[in-house]
Amino acid sequence: MAMRKTAAMAVAALTLLAVWGGAGSATAAAPATTHKAAEACGVLAPGASAAAEKAVAAACEQIGVWYTWGGGHGPQPGPTYGQVDPSDPDSAHDPERLGFDCSGLVRYAYARAVGGDPLSGNAYHQFHSPQVNQRFTAAQGTGPLLPGDLLAWGSGGSIHHIAIYLGAGKMVEARESGTRITVSDVRLGGDYAGAVRIAAAAPAPGTFSTWGTDVWTHKEPSTTSPRVHRFPGPTMVRVECQKHAEPVTAEGYTNDAWSYLPEYGAWITNIYLKGPAWLDGVRTCP
Repeated sequence: MAMRKTAAMAVAALTLLAVWGGAGSATAAAPATTHKAAEACGVLAPGASAAAEKAVAAACEQIGVWYTWGGGHGPQPGPTYGQVDPSDPDSAHDPERLGFDCSGLVRYAYARAVGGDPLSGNAYHQFHSPQVNQRFTAAQGTGPLLPGDLLAWGSGGSIHHIAIYLGAGKMVEARESGTRITVSDVRLGGDYAGAVRIAAAAPAPGTFSTWGTDVWTHKEPSTTSPRVHRFPGPTMVRVECQKHAEPVTAEGYTNDAWSYLPEYGAWITNIYLKGPAWLDGVRTCP
């Protein structure tokens, strides 16, 4: 979700729009920026993994590209035209702007860094991704953070914004409609929720991809139980266990297997997990 800010904080110095090298291209052309802006975005502290440093570099290449609500969530990582956010009048022109929202930028940066599409989904999904191998609380501040770590904002279990740490108290972010991707000071006040570090290694055992669009998880292994979270598109998830429960028919398939996703505290029918009807290597829930 876009974060509000005053017109005085708009990034007026970044005046040129990035040129995207065509749909499905593996990389986005870096926008023309001032020498000062180019120097400001990069790895500003030692200690990060090679993958994290590559993610920082990929995000910094997008300095000056438009924030656009929903941008970066196409079939493949990369900038897309956005949508109108009903809660934000500043998003009226987002359908005309090629760019990223906050999680679209994170998705693109880590896809460039490690290949594949390891951080699809929105900011909430990225903060709770099975690719996370270390977490930091808001109270820890930036002290233990390394370049490439993901900072998040939200409360009550909801994450509405995410950015990439650069080091030295700086981050690169796609912040809100009407602005462009920029370097900002880390904001530790308000509803800052903490940070996560992304693993450079392959996904852990028990990690699967969802498929389809607008797929809901449920509180219990039943379609009649309350909905918990929606996956707008394919998303990597970790399955703790699976069990036979309510049969579900969808997309021409019928299956009674459901999987428990511990990061979401919810169940998903195996119909919407890529793999066999009963997942290989996943234990049966008690």
